Amino acid sequence: MKGDTFLPFPELSNQIRDLLHGTGKVYLVGGAVRDILLGHGTHDLDFVLEGDVKAAAKSVADALSAYLYVLDNERNTYRVVYYQKDGRRILLDFAALRADDLESDLKGRDFTINAIALDLSIPDKLIDPLRGERDLQGQILKACSPASFVDDPARVLRGVRLVMDLGFNIQPETFSAMRTSVPLLKNVAAERKRDELFKMLDGGHLDNAIWLLDQLGALNEILPELAELKGVTQSLPHVLDVWEHTLSVLQQLNGLLAALVIGNNSDVTSANPILMLTLQKIGRFQDRLQEHFSIQLNPERSRTSLLALAALYHDVGKPATHRVDPDGRIRFFDHDKIGAEVVARRGHELALSLAEIQYLETIVRHHMRPHLLEISGNVLTRRAIYRFFKDTGDVGVDICILSMADVLATYGSTISEEHWKSKLDICQTLLAAWWDRPTDLVRPIRLLTGDDLQMYFSLKPGRLIGEILEALREAQACGEILNREEAMIFVHSWLATNGKMSMKG
Repeated sequence: MKGDTFLPFPELSNQIRDLLHGTGKVYLVGGAVRDILLGHGTHDLDFVLEGDVKAAAKSVADALSAYLYVLDNERNTYRVVYYQKDGRRILLDFAALRADDLESDLKGRDFTINAIALDLSIPDKLIDPLRGERDLQGQILKACSPASFVDDPARVLRGVRLVMDLGFNIQPETFSAMRTSVPLLKNVAAERKRDELFKMLDGGHLDNAIWLLDQLGALNEILPELAELKGVTQSLPHVLDVWEHTLSVLQQLNGLLAALVIGNNSDVTSANPILMLTLQKIGRFQDRLQEHFSIQLNPERSRTSLLALAALYHDVGKPATHRVDPDGRIRFFDHDKIGAEVVARRGHELALSLAEIQYLETIVRHHMRPHLLEISGNVLTRRAIYRFFKDTGDVGVDICILSMADVLATYGSTISEEHWKSKLDICQTLLAAWWDRPTDLVRPIRLLTGDDLQMYFSLKPGRLIGEILEALREAQACGEILNREEAMIFVHSWLATNGKMSMKG
């Protein structure tokens, strides 16, 4: 696309141009211009202004009935959060020039493909002092200057994300500068590193992103525990060491989420018999899976990105628990428990919320459960289903998806159709219990309350009442109790068996 060709920039930009008419020059800059040139949709718009930034941002927020936040007082940066009628959120960032003029501002940015601007009053001409459009056409990621990463080391992470998102190649000099600047990442706030990481986790080809971070030496700065996975061997049926297995899990997880959650199934049946079989068994839950994964634990991070982080850490306890039996078999007893502790610490380091940390802990702690249910060789009982969801709650759904990716990465091309069907049967049964029979198998309606136990069995408030209610609920889930009368008999029997108080006369 040539610089003198009309640019179809977002309609919202036209509104902002009209709203800010007469207040000074307003430029659309950075990623929004890049995405327009690439023909991609864009929902986050960055503007640079020559006038009063705060007043301009406030007038836009008021006109759009949107929310206004201060992003950076020192750098005179404000954010307008605007929700469209369809519920989609658009972020509008307004900032003052970072230099004496626009060209100097652009030259001080991260990459040439992000150093392109549009004057809203002249939408048919690019302002491109570093020839970023040429690099877009050549699919090259090039730093704006040798000092780019020294000025802001977080740009190392952003560069990795852009390479994965756009499929570009890193210019050799830029790669060298990124690698040299990695030690400076320790000076970057945890929140900024977290935000760049989660943008990667939300993108495709995450396994390649992790590999590239490792090649740059940046992985140790944001997810240092993962380096210990390298070279940790595993016994059959594993076909990869722990590090390579983890990267393979990410790849398999991406494919499963694309098929089951995103609904990207166009070529599945002809190109991938494993995914074809998966859709036959699990596909009926697609709408519910889409709804499930739309539920965010934090408005800034998607559930799928948290699941990807859990996948990265699901075997992080293996190096510490590596044991070799006399017969040469390698075992990792309690790696799930150790891993849960490790991922919780990493969650705190990344400044995640308590709900997010608990989510990660639950997945890593229980990621083996579907596998253990499968290898038991027994029919999946009502009791096993109830106990699985009692320990995992709605996160059990996420564990099922991760477990599927885990087994595919474990066996690779050696997995048989029979084995994969067996795995799918377990996950299908668990998902059906969660969505189709919740009051039967997962969350039975309470037949007795704590007050009932105190009134009819002379019990005092305390732990005992909780134990009885839980035992009663499990018996309901197992189909052993169907009504209140049977519940009363159960409690009487439970108290007698456990040597507790008997029923009031």
